[in-house]
Amino acid sequence: MENSANSQQTGTANLEDVARFTAMAEAWWDPAGKFRPLHQLNPVRLQFILDNVCAHLGLDATADKPFAGLAVLDVGCGGGLLSEPMSKLGATMTSIDAGAKNIEIAKLHAQKSGLDIEYLNVLPEDLANDGRTFDIVLNMEVIEHVADPQLFMAACAALLKDQGCMVLSTMNRNIKSLLLGKFAAEYVLRWLPKGTHDWKKFLKPSELAHLIRPHGLKFSDLQGIVYAPLQDTWALSKTDFDVNYIAFAQKSVGSA
Repeated sequence: MENSANSQQTGTANLEDVARFTAMAEAWWDPAGKFRPLHQLNPVRLQFILDNVCAHLGLDATADKPFAGLAVLDVGCGGGLLSEPMSKLGATMTSIDAGAKNIEIAKLHAQKSGLDIEYLNVLPEDLANDGRTFDIVLNMEVIEHVADPQLFMAACAALLKDQGCMVLSTMNRNIKSLLLGKFAAEYVLRWLPKGTHDWKKFLKPSELAHLIRPHGLKFSDLQGIVYAPLQDTWALSKTDFDVNYIAFAQKSVGSA
């Protein structure tokens, strides 16, 4: 599966974006480097995942390893910034990325951290074709980088077990997100390299909901992720979805 180069040329991967993130692969685990925003976002994303998954499955969020026994797929895992803390919470992690160098960086860091994570340089459609299924699919900051969002979502949904759940995060598409999520982040604050995002590929929450609906998925929670510049911190918001947002979606029985 790790040598499925042909599918990466014809499937959901956007080769230009894959090359862009691969070029930065050495910086994945530098909290002050090019991926600093993701390091800052991680605690917020993890809290959202923990709260919603535990509520959905009736798990104890205060347990040492609340995700023990759950098969979790991290799509577009990059260097493993989210995969590793999920593994520490007990999840059996499979993490995939279209960039081979990202996967190699992730594997090396997991080994140094003593974590058993299955890292694969494949696309979601490759796993779907192999008949793999998971309790949870993490779809974080990736939908805006794929070549075919509909094909991508169909593959991700096919990877879910009945009554499985998906966590999705992306960026809204409006004037505020153009100014803050694109121009400020890339050209003023220089959080991200220029050209990282294509604003036209950002998705409104209603568009993302429409994208998952044909696959038996619907939102049960939707929250914004808001930046506080004076504190230099991120927090969840139940009212402000203008720029970044995160959603929890459940799959109904028999909708595969």
